[in-house]
Amino acid sequence: MRRIDCQLLPQPWRQLGCGNYAAVLHHPHQPSLAAKVYGPERPGLEQEALGTGLSWSVEHAHDRSTVNTAGPAAGLPNSRRLLRQPEAAQGQTGRRALYLLFANAEWSGATVSRSPSNPQLVLRPQDLVVLLRLALEQGPAPTYAALGAELGLTASEAHAAVERAVAARLAIKDGAGKPSVVRAALKAFVQHGARYCFPATQGALSRGVPTGYAASPLNEQIRPGSDPPPVWPWKKGTARGFAFHPLYPSVPEAAERNPALGELLALFDAVRGGSAREQALALALLEERLQP
Repeated sequence: MRRIDCQLLPQPWRQLGCGNYAAVLHHPHQPSLAAKVYGPERPGLEQEALGTGLSWSVEHAHDRSTVNTAGPAAGLPNSRRLLRQPEAAQGQTGRRALYLLFANAEWSGATVSRSPSNPQLVLRPQDLVVLLRLALEQGPAPTYAALGAELGLTASEAHAAVERAVAARLAIKDGAGKPSVVRAALKAFVQHGARYCFPATQGALSRGVPTGYAASPLNEQIRPGSDPPPVWPWKKGTARGFAFHPLYPSVPEAAERNPALGELLALFDAVRGGSAREQALALALLEERLQP
C-alpha cells in the first residue's frame, strides 16, 4: 500500500512520520504529545481503527522514545483521533516503527467539546481545581502529565481544563505554551461567580476530610458548634460529618498531596456553602492568597 502523502501542513505543526494509513504530527507547544491524522478511503482502514489490522508508521524524530497519550489537534485538517500509548519497536537505521491505535474514550471525553446544537463553551468543576493549583505555582507550570498526576486527572483532562480556562480568559499561555493564571480574573471569578457555576452539593452523614469552616485556615478563626462538620467524602478520611461533595472526586487525595491547594478549595467551599460570616472570612483570605 502506498505511503500517505502529507501536504499543506499548517504552521507550526510538523510531521513526525507517516505510514500506510495516517500521518503522525507534532505541535511545538505540546512537546510530549502527538496527533494521528488518517487519510481517506484507505483499504482496511476500519480494521486498523479497531486494532485488528496491521499498520505501520516511521518516526523521524531524533531519540524521541515515547509519544504520550492524547493532546490537542486544533488546526489539523480532517483530524480524527489522537494517539494513546503507542508501542515503539526498533526499525531500520535507528528509526522506530509505531503501531498505533485510536484513543477513542479519553479524547472524546477530555476535549474542549461543544454540542452541535449549542456551541457555547462551558467551564467544568475540575477547571477551577486546575486553576487554583496553577495559582500556587511560583515558577513555570508543571507538565500536563505532572499536573494531572497530582490532581487525579489524566494529562489530556488537565490539558482540556487549561484550554477551557484560556478560552474563558482565566489563564494565558506564554510563547512556549506554558499556562499561567490571570490572577485578577481568577480572584473575581472565585469571589463573585464560581459559587453560582458550581453550587454546593451536600449529602448525608459520611466519613471523610473536613472542609469549609472545619478545615484550615478557617478552623483557626471559627469555633465548631454541635452540628457535624462538612466533609469531603473519602474512604481514607478520619472525620465524620455531612457530605460536602468536592468540585472533583479526586480533590481529597489532591489536597493530601498539596495542603496549600486543599486550603484554597476548603475556602471556596465556605464561599459557596457557608454562613454569611464564613463567607466573609473566606473571601478575605482568598483575596490575600490570589492577589495579582
